[in-house]
Amino acid sequence: MDEYLAGLTTEEINEQTRMIDDCTTEEMLRLMNEQDAKVPAAVAAEIPQIAKAVDVLYHVLKNGGRMFYIGAGTSGRLGVLDASECPPTFGIDPSKVQGHIAGGDGALRLAVEGSEDSAEEGVALIEQCGVTDKDAVIGITASGSATFVIAGLQKARELGAATIGVVNNKASKLEKVCDICIAPVVGPEVITGSTRLKAGTAQKLVLNMLSTCTMVKLGKTYDNLMVDLKASNIKLRDRSVRIIKSATGVDEEKAAVYLESASMNCKLAIMMIETGLTAEAAEEALNRAEGRLKKAIRNFNQVV
Repeated sequence: MDEYLAGLTTEEINEQTRMIDDCTTEEMLRLMNEQDAKVPAAVAAEIPQIAKAVDVLYHVLKNGGRMFYIGAGTSGRLGVLDASECPPTFGIDPSKVQGHIAGGDGALRLAVEGSEDSAEEGVALIEQCGVTDKDAVIGITASGSATFVIAGLQKARELGAATIGVVNNKASKLEKVCDICIAPVVGPEVITGSTRLKAGTAQKLVLNMLSTCTMVKLGKTYDNLMVDLKASNIKLRDRSVRIIKSATGVDEEKAAVYLESASMNCKLAIMMIETGLTAEAAEEALNRAEGRLKKAIRNFNQVV
């Protein structure tokens, strides 16, 4: 028996759910809900570490670098999920925030057994991605022992990249290869060892914070409005119109007209309405403000 694995919190038996197979449906659901309620507090305890990570990621992306999520199983899927949502939500180039899972994209649907144990695959991924000292790599593993992730982070560190770990156990193997380690400990799982449950939920909350707060710092929002979203379908076009209405106070018809004039660029449409500038002049003003809408509007008002 592996002493490291045997000592993990995520591998312990949860005494509060030991008799779950004797419960009614509602009793099972309440047990799970009670256990899930422990997750936010575990994440909150890690906010100082999460803040450090956000500041690193902001610096990396601001200076032309990229951020990579790497993980195996549930952890890998969560990284891919978070990365894939960044382009439509924040209008960022897909190459800037990437998610990779052990076993390749096929592992998103079907488990690729043994892939998390391959150090060679972890190193090869970092090499294939062309990771440099301008980038940041976030390794996600509930146990903190996935060889694929550890080897990948070690290689990234050798190349000078910033390394961040997301894990659900303290004093993990992962911690030793990270510049910053985020470790929300959620306790034993409802079903012993099933880290897709509380551990996975905690990881999702952490990744939400990492990507969202980094994007906010990069100026991808105006107040709490996602002004850099890509209006690529009916729902997002409708949301863009509502965002423009909320930000500027214009009616729906005018918001739609400006959205069209701005080539479906919500942020540009707001800049045009708030300043009276043409699309070209508004875009130049936004560029001078590094894409920060609030700063661009303030700069314009100071000049006027």
